[in-house]
Amino acid sequence: MAKDNLDYYIIPSEDAHGSEYVAASDKRREFISGFTGSAGQAVVSKTAAYIITDSRYWIQAREQVDPNWHLVAAGSIDGPKDWIEWLDRVKDCRIGIDARMLPHEKATLLNSKIGPLNSKLVFPPQNLVDLVWTDKPAKSKDPVFLQPREFTGEDATRKLEKVREWIREQPASTLSYSKAPPTPAQIHVGTLITNLSQIAYLLNLRGSDIPFNPLFQAYLYVGLDNATIFLESPKAPEDIQTYLRTIGVDRRDYNDLWTFLRKREWGEGKLLISPQTSYAISLMLTHFRYTVTPSHVERMLSLKNPVELDGLRRAYLRDGVAFVRFLAWLEVKLSEGYDITEYEAAFRLTEFRRRNKYYMGLAYANISASGPNAALPHYVPHKATARMIDRDTPYLNDSGGQYRDGTCDTTRTLHFGRPTPEQCEAYTRVLQGHIAIDSAVFPEGTSGYQLDVLARKALWKDGLNYMHGTGHGFGSFLNVHEGPQGFSSAVPLEYGHVVTNEPGFYNEGKWGMRIESALAVKRVQTRGAFNGDIWLGFERLTCVPIQTRMVKESMLTKEEKQWLKDHNQRCYEKLAPFLKDDKRALKWLKREAERGIGFVGPGPGGVTIDWN
Repeated sequence: MAKDNLDYYIIPSEDAHGSEYVAASDKRREFISGFTGSAGQAVVSKTAAYIITDSRYWIQAREQVDPNWHLVAAGSIDGPKDWIEWLDRVKDCRIGIDARMLPHEKATLLNSKIGPLNSKLVFPPQNLVDLVWTDKPAKSKDPVFLQPREFTGEDATRKLEKVREWIREQPASTLSYSKAPPTPAQIHVGTLITNLSQIAYLLNLRGSDIPFNPLFQAYLYVGLDNATIFLESPKAPEDIQTYLRTIGVDRRDYNDLWTFLRKREWGEGKLLISPQTSYAISLMLTHFRYTVTPSHVERMLSLKNPVELDGLRRAYLRDGVAFVRFLAWLEVKLSEGYDITEYEAAFRLTEFRRRNKYYMGLAYANISASGPNAALPHYVPHKATARMIDRDTPYLNDSGGQYRDGTCDTTRTLHFGRPTPEQCEAYTRVLQGHIAIDSAVFPEGTSGYQLDVLARKALWKDGLNYMHGTGHGFGSFLNVHEGPQGFSSAVPLEYGHVVTNEPGFYNEGKWGMRIESALAVKRVQTRGAFNGDIWLGFERLTCVPIQTRMVKESMLTKEEKQWLKDHNQRCYEKLAPFLKDDKRALKWLKREAERGIGFVGPGPGGVTIDWN
């Protein structure tokens, strides 16, 4: 910093592709601070250091960073909205950052904020963390592999043609007052795609460069009559190179991208880039040679085709079987007096998932949490520090498998003893919010953000809330977090979108709870049919019973009681045929389908308590 005369240096959590989850070699913020959360920025000044992160990670960050670091609680009542707003107070300063790790849209916003303060962004030629990270892990050289059409439902050649059709539809950048036809330099001739999941989706390829995410590090240029992928040679074995030639894609080394951009090897014309493209690319192109527009590929991958939707239904069914086997095992072990750690529980669930067809690993690190750890929305247990699962507080498990035909994400919260009235009331409010989203019917053009209040309404009645989003999109054997749709997004929900439904409540330092199921947007026939066939609702993909032990029946409406009964019965009908070889799981599943609300079954020592 002294060499570059910097007052501040920003270390984002993302990689050069804007990835939420990154490879070990890109965990610069984790290396410098010790904070392992998936979101947040480290900011180092000449005299202090700051971790800026949102409410999901406030508690975790406090526990993980040492006294050198100050936590900035982004989104709190008296805190900044984000790290950009935090820097809005910095005057007469030089602020350094690796331009590759800064999205174009954030660079534009940041420049507009700090410019009037006589501060400026500075881009040192080397990443300063890399200069001090002496034992930095090597980048993966694992080869990419083909995702067959039986899972994708569409050939890569057709997907590429859709992108080219979109390029042709983009207006030329002629000045609005000019009547002259556009020059060749003003016409859009291609797009540069930097997002890893979009590249994997478009080419029907997958990789293993990032834990839990079947992605590979690459850039992709798609022109009107050619395409080039920038991918290291060891990652493209002969069969993949043959496949790329078949779909009309040339391969060059990963770092050749910068030569390609500097020499403008695409020829005359402008490139289309997304707002999330790294600022280093914008700087290389200069604004005369690119147009910023929302990614068309992001929209393509967000709208699941019938083959992808069928795959997700099958994947969630298999994942539900594993989840039920696990929950039955855990309840029996605890009722027999065994002590089980959060870590062992997570390990056992993973082992049940390994038996499933098309299993490719976990979609994310298992969140297996008891007691105060369940109040940490993204807590991950470690063998040496995991708590024992107790019988006095809720146990929360948020996990999912990666399968060739779908990415799964499910949360269930259970109690293995006698819940307190406070726990029952909070859990029932969470359940009511979950049911409200699941049952929603809405017209076309409605966004997830407009529906979000449905999940919080019941909690708000009691002055309760949760400080994370209500749900997000997810992939077809891709990322567990996908956009642009979600319950924090203003993007209208459409048929083919998939989202999670995950309200919760977290009593800091004591216990927490969340109920999460995956939903697919579907068309709904309504009695009134006002304005025609424009009505949408949700199909529930997740097939795991919801425990009734913490449900307070008097708080539920007649419709909510019926929803809960129908859900657990549906889980029994769909999962029972796959559990004939597991009497323990089948017995547990049947009992959950038949149990009354608030019923407390066999507890430790075989004692049965009827909470009703």
